[in-house]
Amino acid sequence: MNASTAPVADLPEPRRVPVALGDRAYDILIGEDLIRRTGTLIRPVLTGNRVIVVTDETVAGLHLNTLTKSLDAAGLDHTAIVLPPGESTKSFDRYAGLMNELLALGLERKTTILAFGGGVIGDLAGFAAATALRGIPFVQIPTTLLAQVDSSVGGKTAINAPAGKNLVGAFYQPRMVLADTGILDSLPRRELLAGYAEVVKYGALGDLAFFEWLERHGATLIDGDPIDECRAARAEAVARSCAAKAAIVAQDEREGGLRALLNLGHTFGHALESRLGYGPDLLHGEAVAMGMAMAFSLSVRKGLCSGQDAERLNRHMASVGLRLKPTDIAGVDWDVDDLIKRMFKDKKVEAGRITFILARGLGDAFITADVDEADLRATLEDALAD
Repeated sequence: MNASTAPVADLPEPRRVPVALGDRAYDILIGEDLIRRTGTLIRPVLTGNRVIVVTDETVAGLHLNTLTKSLDAAGLDHTAIVLPPGESTKSFDRYAGLMNELLALGLERKTTILAFGGGVIGDLAGFAAATALRGIPFVQIPTTLLAQVDSSVGGKTAINAPAGKNLVGAFYQPRMVLADTGILDSLPRRELLAGYAEVVKYGALGDLAFFEWLERHGATLIDGDPIDECRAARAEAVARSCAAKAAIVAQDEREGGLRALLNLGHTFGHALESRLGYGPDLLHGEAVAMGMAMAFSLSVRKGLCSGQDAERLNRHMASVGLRLKPTDIAGVDWDVDDLIKRMFKDKKVEAGRITFILARGLGDAFITADVDEADLRATLEDALAD
């Protein structure tokens, strides 16, 4: 009998990773078949008996029935709002529409929002929870690898604006995060790879031993063969990534300093995403992988990091199938000046200087605004060279 057919009562207890934030502390629960147990698992953190599920059409078609059965079994009153998939859903218009739907449902302060989807749904539903009635409870149920290891943890919620990604949002912590690693079996390989880039980030920024573990197990994690080893590797990668992020968030919840390390690769990556209109040609994790390659390249150029470490990072990312150069995307006219302008719209710009996450080596990242434009320009020119 495997986990998907076992009676709920016979399933093993999920692994718990605490996020230590005082009266806003919560647990990340990690394991297989958590969606079948959602009602029972979330009940201790609910303030009322009513939940509203916010999800997208793709996730709803695959998993909403399983979730609603678990809510029924726990005796919870529930309603679902199903939105279109894709980054364009993180917009002012969709946010306004979602808020109007929530209010039309007779939202109350003890109603809990369940964000059931990837990073787009988690960010949008979390921002709605932060702002509805000045804040109502919400629970994250991330359904992609990227959301499980990154966007669902730490309380960042946001929507995109024409000026840039995630520029309108709030820090607002969930009551719980349920990371069902079994659901990752349903992801397309490209989505798994996008999430894997964020997993690699944790090793590259602060944990060389974890990066070395990924070098040994990354291919199995992505390719799913053999399946038992794959599932064990995915659960371990999610747990270690979440523990790394939780430790940083506990020290710097609102990104006053240390938490910025989690943006390794993002300053470059967000500029690439912005150039492509946050469309399907470049997923967020793919942009992060390219951004990490550029961040390490800039670190080498500045004499901070050895070329061997940069090459080792690139070799591993390429070995699992991640694209590392923007020019791998067909039909795009890249321009260095345009990308630099987009980087200056980043949230982390301070006193007219871009904040970068650079590295002294694998597992040793740091925050700096000490980057000459000539070095930045040369790094981008190299990345955009055919």
